[in-house]
Amino acid sequence: MPETRTPVPAPACCPAPEKTRTPGAPVVALVGNPNVGKSTLFNALTGARQHVGNWPGKTVQVARGSWRESGHPPIDLVDLPGTYSLVPRSPDEELTRELLVDPGAEGRPDLVVVTVDAANLARNLYLLAEVLETGVRCVIALTMTDVARSRGIRVDEAALTRELGVAVIPVVPRRRRGLGLLAEVVREELTGHRPARTFQLSVPPDDDPELAAAEARYAWVHEVLAEVRTQRAGTGRTVSDRVDRVLTSRWLGIPAFLAAMWCVFTATTTLAKPLQDGLGAFVDGPVSDTATHALSGAPDWVRGLVVDGLVGGVGQLLTFVPLMVIMFVLLALLEDSGYMARAAFVVDRLMRRLGLPGRAFLPIIVGFGCNVPALAGLRILGNRRQRLLVGMIIPYVSCSARLTVYVLFAAVFFGSTAGTVVFAMYLLSVLLVVGIGMLLRKTLFRELRGEALVLELPPYRLPTLRVVGAQTWQKLAGFLRTAAGVIVATVTAVWLLSAIPMGAAAGTSFGEAPIENSVFGAMSRAAAPAFAPAGFDDWHAAAALGTGFVAKEAVVATVAQTYSADEPAGSDSSAHAGELGTRLHETFERSSGGHPLPAVLAFLVFLLAYTPCMATIATQWQEMGGRMTLLSTGIQLAVAWLLAVAVFQIGSLWW
Repeated sequence: MPETRTPVPAPACCPAPEKTRTPGAPVVALVGNPNVGKSTLFNALTGARQHVGNWPGKTVQVARGSWRESGHPPIDLVDLPGTYSLVPRSPDEELTRELLVDPGAEGRPDLVVVTVDAANLARNLYLLAEVLETGVRCVIALTMTDVARSRGIRVDEAALTRELGVAVIPVVPRRRRGLGLLAEVVREELTGHRPARTFQLSVPPDDDPELAAAEARYAWVHEVLAEVRTQRAGTGRTVSDRVDRVLTSRWLGIPAFLAAMWCVFTATTTLAKPLQDGLGAFVDGPVSDTATHALSGAPDWVRGLVVDGLVGGVGQLLTFVPLMVIMFVLLALLEDSGYMARAAFVVDRLMRRLGLPGRAFLPIIVGFGCNVPALAGLRILGNRRQRLLVGMIIPYVSCSARLTVYVLFAAVFFGSTAGTVVFAMYLLSVLLVVGIGMLLRKTLFRELRGEALVLELPPYRLPTLRVVGAQTWQKLAGFLRTAAGVIVATVTAVWLLSAIPMGAAAGTSFGEAPIENSVFGAMSRAAAPAFAPAGFDDWHAAAALGTGFVAKEAVVATVAQTYSADEPAGSDSSAHAGELGTRLHETFERSSGGHPLPAVLAFLVFLLAYTPCMATIATQWQEMGGRMTLLSTGIQLAVAWLLAVAVFQIGSLWW
């Protein structure tokens, strides 16, 4: 059984979404194997009327949404975690079993829609047999029928309905085909217009009842397949199979994956640059001028907070929106085409050779978007020690918030090779995950043994505009939602601290002291010497890393804020982006003793390896406990400092 934890509030970067459940509405659960189109069906049925959150009384996250149709009352739809069997191996799978097997379970669904992959019917029927044995009302949503036809497989839906005694509805969620008929059958089942059915296999007496029941289910699966499925001869090897011989091969799989990622980051930085420049000029020009004019009669400290603080800091971050959109679109294309599952398979093979648990790669993949949901995804691992190990290495996964900092510094210092530098940071992230994981296994987790990743490879598909657009918007909205709260709060706090005079400016008024002679400047100068061996012993860099401990999105805003605060009066705001680059060059040239490039790389390496954000710490505390969280944070800071020093000291020998 999973350990009991006291629920904690959602982290600041991931506010609790609006609840979409309709009181009194019937509950319908989607159940199925992973990668059978279950979540695609859920998205098609609920649209934007959905949210993700912990199941009441559990630390397991599920997606819930409102399934509405014109003229009918809404249905509360629940997308339960994918599972291959009702014999649980993780907290996620245990929740699915509890809701289906225990008649008295709180929140037990009124009906289950079992999603069955027509192209892999044999594997799906085993779980279906287990669900039918629970006695819960069922409807079968038969997905991947187009894939089955392309493989020469024909499934007789009428015969399958007769064999199961349950309605079978073919659906193609991506094309929204069959959804109306599915809704009609589900409502008939919920209203009791269809008679309840019983399903019970004949299990002979045996010393091992569970083994005997499993053998009976497998025998039943073969009987059903013989009646309902036919396949044309000579259709065994598909185009997907031939492509997979290259993309998942032992020798070409990893180079192909690295090449794909290099193309993504190079294309992202190249295509986004003119859009970023245009948006930056707009923010630093018309927007800043308008704000200055509108506040012409306001006190100086108000103008400073709005123009230098909010407009300068938040505006600089917003210039990265085009970059985020392009990257999210490219990654969504790879995911919707089916390639990302192959990438998981390829990298998993390497991770298992290094002794890491295979299933751990799934939350690690999520971590490249955000470390917080990645840590929540640890619940797919059945072993608590495995969850602790992977929870300690997920913070080294480079999240999308770090990308904005990589691009800013790479564009300023490395020009046309910025994409390659960004790609190198992501490659280093993977190496850190593997290396730190190996180190932890050799020390704190010596008793762990690696396990294989069970992963169904979906067929290659032509990405659809609707799916790519929805995925892009979902990720961008999450990024902007994070920025809106965390960045505004951080920028305001930084400005207030920078407005309080200290030291040489102790006699000046509030808001009139140079930022280096403020409380914020004094705090940053006190921390800066710790980074001298890494080549960036400068208060600007220390200030950025300090706010980055709160949220990495704040680093770019803090950099813009600290430099613009002491910009000479009357400077051309349209040239602010160029001014920022010049000031960054001057800072790292001075702090590194004439070796700015290795110092910048050391800064980026430190930013990659140290604590991602406070929300990550809060989630680690919830999932791992306080002692392991503090230990993990200490290791991150030590690794970040040692790597940064090594990068600068070695790099300065050549640059």
